[in-house]
Amino acid sequence: MPARKVRRGYPLGRIGTGRGKAAHNPMDTPNEPEQKDTPMLLNVEESQLVLVDYQERLMPFIHEGDMVVRNAVRLGKIARMLQVPVWGTEENPSRLGPNAPEVRELCDKTLSKMYFNACEDGLSDALRPPARPVSGNARSLPRHLQKNIDKPAERNTIVIAGCEAHVCLMQTALGLLEDEFDVWVVTDACSSRTERNRDAGFDRLATAGAELVTTEMVAFEWMRTAEHPQFRDVLALIK
Repeated sequence: MPARKVRRGYPLGRIGTGRGKAAHNPMDTPNEPEQKDTPMLLNVEESQLVLVDYQERLMPFIHEGDMVVRNAVRLGKIARMLQVPVWGTEENPSRLGPNAPEVRELCDKTLSKMYFNACEDGLSDALRPPARPVSGNARSLPRHLQKNIDKPAERNTIVIAGCEAHVCLMQTALGLLEDEFDVWVVTDACSSRTERNRDAGFDRLATAGAELVTTEMVAFEWMRTAEHPQFRDVLALIK
């Protein structure tokens, strides 16, 4: 497998890497327009959202913490409107407390962790669907054909935000990159105790190959068009 291409600098809205298009079943979302393959934009059908450590005993010390939580909530609500899976993480919750309730209630599942990099506590495995067991006549097929049949569709684009930007958010995002996910960091839903540390985290992530975006960029790229059936509801959240 070729090495990941490293790009430097971190202006918002950096051009993304090429991404394939997930299969679309019109029976699942009959009223939503099928997304055309535009590799430089986020694809809602390939995305998952991860919200990292918006914890009650941490957030009072975070720079612009109230704004960061509001944007995390916007992201979570938009993801749920558009049927994007939402995951949460909590670092050592016995010491730092749970995530803010308005964040936690939006998560389909919340992973407790002790490592700063949530991938070390099983996040990457959770983000990949388990293979379905082989049954019936498929058992007699060669192994390479069984693998093609059993493997469910994957959502390998991870939209991630959280705190602190230079510690748990950064290390988790780097872990996801190492595990060959495409990683998009929502900068206005991330922060640290100081701006200097936050910006250093963003710089490190951009150098490693993560995409840096904002909440509105994610929302409009997921929808692609003002004809999307959820457009007015999403617009009400971000305006």
